[in-house]
Amino acid sequence: MPKMLKFTRFSLRDFLVAAGPAAIAVAFTCVLAYWLVDPAPPAKVTLSSGQENSAYEAFGRKYAAALAKLDIQLVAKPSLGSQENLLRLKEEASGIDIAFVQSGSTEHEDMERRGLVSLGSLFTEPVWLFLRDTKNVRSMAQLKGLKINVGPEGTGVPGLFKKILSVNGVEPGDLKLGVLENTPATVELLAGRIDGLVFSSAPDAPLIQMLLQTPGIRLFDFAQAEAYTRRFPFLSHVILPRGIVDLGRDLPPRDFHLIAPTATLVAREDLHPALIDLFVQAASDIHGGAGWFNKQGEFPTASYTEIPVARAAEKFYKSGPPLLQRYLPFWLANFFERMWVVVVALGALILPLSRIIPPLYVWKVRSRVFRWYGQLRAVEQAIEDVPSEQQQDVYPAQLQRLNEIEERVNRISIPLSFADELYGLRSHINFVRRRVTDLMKV
Repeated sequence: MPKMLKFTRFSLRDFLVAAGPAAIAVAFTCVLAYWLVDPAPPAKVTLSSGQENSAYEAFGRKYAAALAKLDIQLVAKPSLGSQENLLRLKEEASGIDIAFVQSGSTEHEDMERRGLVSLGSLFTEPVWLFLRDTKNVRSMAQLKGLKINVGPEGTGVPGLFKKILSVNGVEPGDLKLGVLENTPATVELLAGRIDGLVFSSAPDAPLIQMLLQTPGIRLFDFAQAEAYTRRFPFLSHVILPRGIVDLGRDLPPRDFHLIAPTATLVAREDLHPALIDLFVQAASDIHGGAGWFNKQGEFPTASYTEIPVARAAEKFYKSGPPLLQRYLPFWLANFFERMWVVVVALGALILPLSRIIPPLYVWKVRSRVFRWYGQLRAVEQAIEDVPSEQQQDVYPAQLQRLNEIEERVNRISIPLSFADELYGLRSHINFVRRRVTDLMKV
């Protein structure tokens, strides 16, 4: 190395020694914060949907398509319905992260709500009671003795329908309740082997659409719908408007009063917050339009759910999507939104470090010069009060020691801004050398 390079404007080595521990601390803080914050959502999520040809199944496909645009795979697993979905969410071994659950499913069961959060209500699920037209049924009491399919116990319909029967003074044993799934039950109804069937579903379900237009099948009118909503707070009174199914054929021929729980999106409370944001935004796109029973923008909503609403979902319903997600791609916006903790932590760490590192750097550079003053002091102490018989041995030895010190000092590489410290050391070496030489002449 050329001698001129011994003097540099900046000592990178000393800076690394001074700032190294701080840099390690900052890096450790970043890694720890990233691990705690966990900004990246999993690339796969599992949804428990519903039966074949149900609204839950149809909406499950829509959610899968919405998340696929962001490279997140949504696996929709079919189920019997709301009750089975709720059981799957409670069982960690099921692998289900999120599911459709009907309001009222946990109305009096606080234990079932633990560990779960709601992402909001998505749409109304009217109770559709379809009967063969030959049965002149005008009230629930007239169902006694009929064969009515309510579906398997894994759905939310059996429990809901039994509640409806109970407030009408009808016991489940007063009629024959079937447990077939929706599709085979529809076949049985059309074949005349059962008298009626009960669905609780959005009108988007293909079976609902078909039965509303099938001759010989009549929809039951809940004329006391408003009274039902007072008895069961999770129900709402909705009206199926005349002609909504087919205006040309005037189907239905009049308004029908229906009672309706709502479908809610329920997740485990440990579902990644970024996924909650994605599902709520997808729900807004899928369910936000006008429908048969709701106005534009009425759904999704934080209302109509007995399960506590997730904080991220509640924030979305109050103020819309996060600011950064309105202008940046989701992955980038999510990273910045969730890593603000790291920024705060770094600010709290870097501010004091910025005051410590510069003095530490100065001390480290100067220490390369100052440590030789200890050697000079040792030489001075060695020549103090030397007996005359030892002077001929001690003084030459200390001069040799000074020469060695000076030789090593001359090899010190130091920034230019500290050159005065080095030249001061060299002048002090000469000062001690002159003193030893003067003593030798005495």
